Amino acid sequence: MKRSESIANIAAALCYFQSECPAPKKTATNPHFQSKYSPLEEIVTTIKPYLAKHGLSFFQSTTTEGDYICVTTLLLHTSGEYIESDPLKLPMGKVTAQGAGSAVTYARRYSLCAALGIAAEDDDDANAAEAGVSQKASEKQLNYIDSLLNKKASDKYPKQALYERLKEQMGVTHDMEEWTVEEASRAISILTGKGQQK
Repeated sequence: MKRSESIANIAAALCYFQSECPAPKKTATNPHFQSKYSPLEEIVTTIKPYLAKHGLSFFQSTTTEGDYICVTTLLLHTSGEYIESDPLKLPMGKVTAQGAGSAVTYARRYSLCAALGIAAEDDDDANAAEAGVSQKASEKQLNYIDSLLNKKASDKYPKQALYERLKEQMGVTHDMEEWTVEEASRAISILTGKGQQK
């Protein structure tokens, strides 16, 4: 995390902001787990009046590293003070314009919420990564992946063979019990036909 030499003014402003800003409405549903979350546009619409009231604004920059999207959130105060988050890095899933756009939106949402200290989804959302750190996949995610593999398995393509092919497509060698939230989400995307596997 980077910050200006002094953060006295921005710290006070963020304190007031957090005490007044309501939680964004959870108007969207995670298609895999049916949990509720706030889409990016809902978050921005909710926070902007309260940011402005306390002399705050934000800026988000996006870069790429191979197949990964990196988003950094910069919080600014009218005093000139600032706090910049560490980059949040997420895999694109599909290396296409659509895949990149989806990853950018996802990363912007999590990075912004983490920087402002607001919650924008259900506590049990299996994709939670508000701190911008890769967390281990939840049991719910892993069980869902297992059920998808069972569903796709056949005499011609046994479950273990499908599992190994999935790992190969994801570019991982470690077992699914050690996958991160992002890796599990990518596996689900592939298995549900939104990724590379046919």
